[in-house]
Amino acid sequence: MYPFPVSSEWEIFARLAMALFLGLLVGAERTRVGKRAGMRTYALVSLGSALFVIVGGVVAGVYQNTIPVDPLRVASQIVMGVGFLGAGVIFVQRSTITGLTTAAGLWVVAGVGMAAGFGLFSIAIYVTAMMLFVFEALWYVEDKFIRKGKRTEIKD
Repeated sequence: MYPFPVSSEWEIFARLAMALFLGLLVGAERTRVGKRAGMRTYALVSLGSALFVIVGGVVAGVYQNTIPVDPLRVASQIVMGVGFLGAGVIFVQRSTITGLTTAAGLWVVAGVGMAAGFGLFSIAIYVTAMMLFVFEALWYVEDKFIRKGKRTEIKD
């Protein structure tokens, strides 16, 4: 039915649902820890990335014999666009910079959405688990060992 490697509209819907679900998982963790970009932001970035990949693939298949269309160019433009979005969440106030982790998370969740859009579910799920590990476990390591050491140095 579709020239892009999907067998039906249901497969497209499954890819979009997977991207949405994985973005929601990461966004739920960010909401839980009180970050500005939460469930809706992460879910939409992941879903939008999947949508652009799917549309790019379908269009490439439809026009494969007339004009050259490369779905990987769509993916590269997603990376650029999400980079711009991420720049909007980075704040600099005096000597404090906030939002870098949020920007990086949005950038990676766009990749999760692209993987889901290409039907690479196992990769998308694995990267989502890795993101949650970075957000949860490494926060604990930073807070207990790295920041604690810096606080002690400043007080001395």
